[in-house]
Amino acid sequence: MNDSIHRTGLFQAAEQFIGLCYAELNRTGEEVQSRISDIRSQIERTGTYEHTLEELTHGAKMAWRNSNRCIGRLFWDRLKVIDARHLTETSDIFSALLHHIESATNGGKIIPTITIFRAARPEEAPLMIKNHQLIRYAGYETPDGTIGDPASITFTKECMEMGWQGDLTAHDVLPLVVQQGNEPPEWLPIPKSSVLEVCLEHPDLPALKEEGLKWYGVPLISDMLLEIGGITYTAAPFNGWYMGTEIGARNLADEARYNKLPLIAKLMGLETSSEATLWRDRALVELNVAVLYSYKKAGVSIVDHHSAAAQFGLFERREAQAGRELTGDWSWLIPPVSPATTHIFHASYHNDMRSPNFHYRNKGQLIPADHAKH
Repeated sequence: MNDSIHRTGLFQAAEQFIGLCYAELNRTGEEVQSRISDIRSQIERTGTYEHTLEELTHGAKMAWRNSNRCIGRLFWDRLKVIDARHLTETSDIFSALLHHIESATNGGKIIPTITIFRAARPEEAPLMIKNHQLIRYAGYETPDGTIGDPASITFTKECMEMGWQGDLTAHDVLPLVVQQGNEPPEWLPIPKSSVLEVCLEHPDLPALKEEGLKWYGVPLISDMLLEIGGITYTAAPFNGWYMGTEIGARNLADEARYNKLPLIAKLMGLETSSEATLWRDRALVELNVAVLYSYKKAGVSIVDHHSAAAQFGLFERREAQAGRELTGDWSWLIPPVSPATTHIFHASYHNDMRSPNFHYRNKGQLIPADHAKH
């Protein structure tokens, strides 16, 4: 891209963001114009600009609020923002990632958190966290089938090529992998004491406990890009807490993942020779019951899909009161279990992309999160 075109586009994005951000922060028009003038000077001098801590903090919250696929946006203004832009040593970056895991986990009382590392700069290879999630189970291809998470097979191979070795179990936690620019990626194992896991049991199916199913407590997305006012943060891991169906209807239930519906059906004594018995549906519900029951028993934050939909309804009303048009991706907002029992199923949403926002990463390019394949 032509440098002058890049600078013009960056300034326009910055100007738009500052206008929105400062209005929400109740700043004066004079403060807005002074900041825009300062940003213009920075861009003319360096080709980029730096956010203040206040801009970074509110911008990250706005990005969550604008995330069309997220049903949990009611809590957008409670996001804890950790500024790690000053870190340059890989060892310090690893320490910050471990701190994020431990502080966000908070003994099970999960705190929505984002840690933001340095922004991408013109003509520089960016900082990248190679993990899809900071905590994720490995997947191994063996002659007897896949062990662990099939979604992790490729990344697991990459980790093993770097020298990492797992225990070849269904729940080996992958290491953290960080790459600084064009330097070779480096990895660090996550201490077991830092990973909160929940062993699954069912209030009416005691045999499930013997199967050894478990899942980690906190979903920490780490491979998305955060864009605020035209500035891209290529390493900005963030988390909320799980909606039960993410685990019980997808991670553990999908045939391409842990595929546990046949096991649940067997434990329930269901007839599986005919689809007309709806054994999949019945097993799916009970697997989700087990997830919610187990997390609540363990004292780990989680929300069921009916409560999450009700919270989203409150978010919709609050956005209307604030005079903001709500955007959303209907196909992602509806839960994968009993979607027609929620108001979201019967509603429609404009799937427009707003800035600030999170984007998928694809060979270093920005891919709008609501249009990329998943």
